[in-house]
Amino acid sequence: MLTIHCAACRKKLWRYDKIGPGEVLRCHKNRIKKMYNGQIHEHKIRCPCGKDIGIDKGTLYKMIAKAFTYKGTKRN
Repeated sequence: MLTIHCAACRKKLWRYDKIGPGEVLRCHKNRIKKMYNGQIHEHKIRCPCGKDIGIDKGTLYKMIAKAFTYKGTKRN
């Protein structure tokens, strides 16, 4: 389980169940276990500080690589 944080202000955004060893390029909405501070605004997901974290693509969020950090372990 990973905790996704904003790279700018370090606020927790959501908890995500990551499957596989690869990078976090997209977050599937059905694997988000708990939302903390993520906000949807005009087909983008944002931190309350105003930084864009990802783009809403329907069933998933396409993540902006430099906009977030994460902590936790990935499920292989």
